[in-house]
Amino acid sequence: MSMTARQIVVDTETTGVEVAQGHRVIEIGCVEMVARRLTGNTFHHYLNPKRDIDEAAAEVHGITAEQLADKPEFSEVARELLEFIKGAELIIHNAPFDVGFLNNEFKLAGIAVGDGDGDGAGDGAGDGDAGGGKGKGGKNQTGGVIEAHCEVTDTLAMAREQFPGQRNSLDALCDRFAVDRRQRDLHGARLDAELLADVYLAMTGGQVTLLGDAADSPDHITWPAEVAPPPNAARLPTPLIPATETDLQAHQQWLKLLEKESKTGAVWKTVADDARDSGNAVDSSN
Repeated sequence: MSMTARQIVVDTETTGVEVAQGHRVIEIGCVEMVARRLTGNTFHHYLNPKRDIDEAAAEVHGITAEQLADKPEFSEVARELLEFIKGAELIIHNAPFDVGFLNNEFKLAGIAVGDGDGDGAGDGAGDGDAGGGKGKGGKNQTGGVIEAHCEVTDTLAMAREQFPGQRNSLDALCDRFAVDRRQRDLHGARLDAELLADVYLAMTGGQVTLLGDAADSPDHITWPAEVAPPPNAARLPTPLIPATETDLQAHQQWLKLLEKESKTGAVWKTVADDARDSGNAVDSSN
């Protein structure tokens, strides 16, 4: 991935599990990353499906038809969504499921594959551990409006390659990579997209250091013209907070305790003495 590449982590909630049975998307959540950092740019909508929600699906996400009665239909946000994701790599857990539903929604909204660079139609099914990716490394290059505008990476396929024979649902991966999911009592597209972003970073190497390399910091990134840098892109200088006299005294007491417990003597004291004898200033309290 280049330093200017956009990645959009996507999740949906639906009225049921089968596009062929007329089920629809009722929530979509997208969070943007640039150079492996969340930018704060998001796309999130609840959607009126104009149909009932299966009881089994409602038990998973907790969304009711009554809650969606005053929400927009997918066709009302379709162009906005397409503009948000266009040209990005989409990170999706069990991508065939979400991509199949989204391709169907674009079709129903009158947005054809001809609007992009690809052709064909996509479909998908399943949820959690029940789907699968296509292609090496979870890359899915087949099909519809989504694939015409975006590269699709399936984290479920990636997880199955990394952890064959193990549970690879989003919950299981959160636990495996110590991603905090305590707020996830029910499935929700926005929250699940945020959790998946953390899981994806962990699966693909995570952050090497807390702040990353200097050349990898937000103020050194060449941001795409269509992406606004996050508010903290230009970092303020890190403040230097000097130790108080009380802090220094407590530190000296700790050093004395360590020296008393040490069987080989205090190495730091020897270094400080040698440096002082050679004329180099060393503060033994540091």
